[in-house]
Amino acid sequence: MSKYRLSDLIGDFLEYCEIEKGNSQMTVQNYDHYLQRFLTWAGDCKPEQINYEMIRKYRLHLNRLRDNLGNELKRKTQNYHVIALRVFLKYLAKRNIKTIPSEQIELGETEEREIQFLEPTEIQALFEATNSEKNNLIRLRDRAILEVLFSTGLRVSEIVKLRTDRVNVEKGEFTVRGKGGKSRVVFLSEAAKHWLREYSNARTDNFKALFVRHNPQKENIDQMMDHLHYLSPRTVQRIIIKYSNRAGIQKEVTPHVLRHSYATDLLRNGADLRSVQALLGHASVTTTQIYTHITDKHLKEIHHKFHGKKVEKKTKKEKK
Repeated sequence: MSKYRLSDLIGDFLEYCEIEKGNSQMTVQNYDHYLQRFLTWAGDCKPEQINYEMIRKYRLHLNRLRDNLGNELKRKTQNYHVIALRVFLKYLAKRNIKTIPSEQIELGETEEREIQFLEPTEIQALFEATNSEKNNLIRLRDRAILEVLFSTGLRVSEIVKLRTDRVNVEKGEFTVRGKGGKSRVVFLSEAAKHWLREYSNARTDNFKALFVRHNPQKENIDQMMDHLHYLSPRTVQRIIIKYSNRAGIQKEVTPHVLRHSYATDLLRNGADLRSVQALLGHASVTTTQIYTHITDKHLKEIHHKFHGKKVEKKTKKEKK
């Protein structure tokens, strides 16, 4: 019989994720949240007591959970709980601790994820909406942010960390560290390079952040306070909302919508799924496959536009 208890092993697992796997604090916190829910339900049992029947009952428990408003857990959220449990069990196997094999636990079916993205005309309208900003420095910064997001597909957590000494504007490419500490190369369009130069030339500060706060009342803060001038993800979100409203775009536009727009644009113009996977920094092509139904719709339009036109003309003549 094992000497281990779940509560101790979960603590060890979270430390392993943080130190050895290099997971972000958000990922570690999510694992902790999901595993604590399992611990509360199952009790502080021993790992060998976890079996298929226990997992089945736990999934039934998740499916029947309701919040204070009577809403059930979404299937996607239920799967997050199961994924965390599988990763935890895989960790136990790595330590040769006897428990149910993680591969025996399957994920539930979920509804197809609906991807929101902007059409080329909407992207252009979003860019042009920055012309309404009266403060020239802020106008240049905001246009550069929008151009870089659409040119690179960066996550908002990635763009706010960019530094002037690590982004080679002239070369038009640079390395970014994404989820799980994984690095990838991203590329700047000619438009993105142009607006970055314009913004850089208009700045008079020496801050390291590629995009900074511009508050006239705080321009004289000592350079030692450099970290205070980085934009927050929430600030970037507000910037995008401001210009999407001014552009009259009816969709809810977020930094991730621009990331979706970037991927959709690549696929519509002939890029293959594997290349888009690499450019987005997805660990698995399965994640990138959320975009295939978008390109399928595009293929339908191509089919309707070009297929069978001669046959249709001949059929119309026969009917006459």
